[in-house]
Amino acid sequence: MSRLYVSTPIYYVNGDPHIGHAHTSIMADILKRAALMRGKECLLSTGTDEHGQKNQTAAEASGLSPQAYQDRQSALFRDLFDRLNVSYDVFARTSDPFHMEQVQEIERRLHAAGLLVQKPYRGLYCVGCEQFKKASDLDEQGRCVDHLVPPEEMDEVNYFMRIEPFRPWLIEHIENNPGWIQPNGFRNEVMGMLRQPLEDLCISRPRARVALGVPLPFDPDYVTYVWFDALINYVTNIGWPDERHAYWWPYSENLIGKDIVKTHCIYWPIMLRALGLTPPNRLSVHGYWIAAGGQKMSKSLGNAVDPVDIINLLGADALRFYLAKNMRTGSDSQIGASLIVSTYNTDLANKIGNLLSRVVKFTARHFDGKVPEGFSLSDEDHGLVEGIARTAAREHGAVTLHTIPSLVQEAVVIAETLNIYIDTTAPWTHIKNPDNRNRVGGVLYVLLDGLRLLFEMLSPVIPATAARGLIAIGADPIPLEARLHEFVPMRLSPGTPLGDDVNLFPRVQE
Repeated sequence: MSRLYVSTPIYYVNGDPHIGHAHTSIMADILKRAALMRGKECLLSTGTDEHGQKNQTAAEASGLSPQAYQDRQSALFRDLFDRLNVSYDVFARTSDPFHMEQVQEIERRLHAAGLLVQKPYRGLYCVGCEQFKKASDLDEQGRCVDHLVPPEEMDEVNYFMRIEPFRPWLIEHIENNPGWIQPNGFRNEVMGMLRQPLEDLCISRPRARVALGVPLPFDPDYVTYVWFDALINYVTNIGWPDERHAYWWPYSENLIGKDIVKTHCIYWPIMLRALGLTPPNRLSVHGYWIAAGGQKMSKSLGNAVDPVDIINLLGADALRFYLAKNMRTGSDSQIGASLIVSTYNTDLANKIGNLLSRVVKFTARHFDGKVPEGFSLSDEDHGLVEGIARTAAREHGAVTLHTIPSLVQEAVVIAETLNIYIDTTAPWTHIKNPDNRNRVGGVLYVLLDGLRLLFEMLSPVIPATAARGLIAIGADPIPLEARLHEFVPMRLSPGTPLGDDVNLFPRVQE
């Protein structure tokens, strides 16, 4: 596969961006950067979902016009992702006129095909999810399992899309494509949902109740259901219905949280099938971030993690590193300011930053500020650097959403190995004897080249500080453009001047 089109969900603007939004968009960025290093063409989309009841209520409470509120809140998300070095190519907004026009075009096509019907409906509606719920979707207290609030009883006339006729096709597609939904636990969950007939999908809301939305082209008294509207961004972002969308769509990967599995793994592929389009190439699901000790994060409990606070304290790459290292496949993961600081100090400041500082400063003092020349290497030295190169190549060759933690953990192991190497070889005890100069130069070259491979390996995860680290050891940063990067040992050129920016991760008080 020569291309990758990776997308995040688009995020509701009824509140400020939080750690969950930061996580998904950072993971998408890591996938893009790693794919670029494998020589692929890449496109990343993220953005904001600006319609629906929750956003309308928040806009009304703000005292701003809907457009002013949408603009303000959407800018908060864009600003956060810019600060986090998320290299998005498309920042989608559902208030964009082109997107709204294509939502209406899709509704015209489905209506003309006889797939949309108007009928009364009575059901349980969760405002937080903006979805109708069945009794089986609720907990023992009759509450939405995600928002822990009982849904409202609602009785109104709406437009619905018939989706049950597509259920056999979707089951067959999942069975024939076992890697389509990752990890397998969520695939099994979706198959469980498909054991029972699918109720018609409500695709509208009465304009009298929810005015903030895309008007139905065939009935102006209704607006489009916010989820139906939002899902369509994945194809409007790449130009649908223009044929240019076909350049990217076969290589699409949707990153989603576990709370939106049903909309993305059932409703979305059926919508695409009804339009004559293929499903996304892959659906990659992740769990939640919860507070230390397993509590749900909440501002009222004082355990919520504000990504802006972490950036201001430690920098964007510290947050990127923690999220990449600690998200667990198919389960929830713990986060807290103290956990992030501890990981920063232990892994980044002590194991990587301190090693870089020691090696570069020692080399600068004893080898004229340049990568050593005329050194000698042992078989063990060659084996160490070659092993680092193999590990980096292996981890990069297999990067998916669910292997990102493995890549980071292996990078930490490499840093630990290099720290053991410098302590074992102890170049500071041998440099006093001129007869040992070549050997000391070899030790320093191994450390510098090992650090080069380490920073190249971590470049998708901590791009800004990896670039600084590479410059400090006389190597070139990894540019953000399509290319094929090979992890080759002994590539650092002897005699290259070193940089003096070696304080990448200043230790902070825990």
